[in-house]
Amino acid sequence: MRWVRPAAAVCTLAFVAWRLGSGPFVDGVRAIDAGALTAAAAIFLLTTFCCAWRWRIVTSGLGGEVSLPAAVAAYYRCLFLNLTLPGGVAGDVHRGLSHGRDVKDVGLGLRAVAWERTAGQLVQVVLTVIVLLLLPSPVRSSMPFVAGGLAVATAMLVLVLRGRAQRGPSLWQRARSAVAGDVRAGLLRRSTLPAVAGLSVLAILGHALTFLLAARAVGVTAPVSRLLPLAFVAMMAMALPNIGGWGPREGVTAWAFSAAGLGAGLGAATAVAYGVMVLAASLPGGLVLVGERLSRRRGSIPDHHGRLPDTSFAR
Repeated sequence: MRWVRPAAAVCTLAFVAWRLGSGPFVDGVRAIDAGALTAAAAIFLLTTFCCAWRWRIVTSGLGGEVSLPAAVAAYYRCLFLNLTLPGGVAGDVHRGLSHGRDVKDVGLGLRAVAWERTAGQLVQVVLTVIVLLLLPSPVRSSMPFVAGGLAVATAMLVLVLRGRAQRGPSLWQRARSAVAGDVRAGLLRRSTLPAVAGLSVLAILGHALTFLLAARAVGVTAPVSRLLPLAFVAMMAMALPNIGGWGPREGVTAWAFSAAGLGAGLGAATAVAYGVMVLAASLPGGLVLVGERLSRRRGSIPDHHGRLPDTSFAR
């Protein structure tokens, strides 16, 4: 089953190439110039900073600690791995394990990453629904039903998490209590919730802006009000099984542009340009990864608190 996800992404890319040819892929790469790459790198720095700060806040709420410079470096490394390895989550797993080992609590490290990413995804879903409700798009007529379904699902989840046990504690009840405790401590505190939501919105808007830059680079002249909903549709597609972000993004973007009357070829080219721009902007994460490997070989890499590692724990 582990090959189903990458196989689905490969099949999607193959289908797009079969229907549209290689032209959109070549056009997407050729359209990128130094100005577009510089702008994408600057936006990527801002969005990475926002995500790293969000991770730091959630970690602090759960009782952990990570400095902001270390969080930014780790997040760059995480995104580089997500964009170069199949599945799109290897970097997050690595980030959670690495931080957990540094603080000698792998469970805390993984939980902090899981809740931080969950918070970002939830904010993206809400923001996507709002944008698709307000602006014209191929899926606008379906959005009231989607919004209603999300509201019902949210209400049911709240009832499950707040439900009281009828008998003695069971495994499910203990798990529910642990989840509810993490959500309250890491996400819903008065000092945490506005910051997590605000940073998530900034990061998502940064990704959308990069998508708009990619669209302009390949020659799309449609107004922003027409392109923005398509950007959010494409970004939601990135949550589907992929290979370093590739696969569903190209297929869904081609469909969305075609349904909006802009042409499937321009949609695929925009998705390719976006993918190349983001990958290039993540390259500092590769440098972080190489630097950490070299430092570990010399036994001199500090942890997330600026301390040298405890070699006895490593043994």
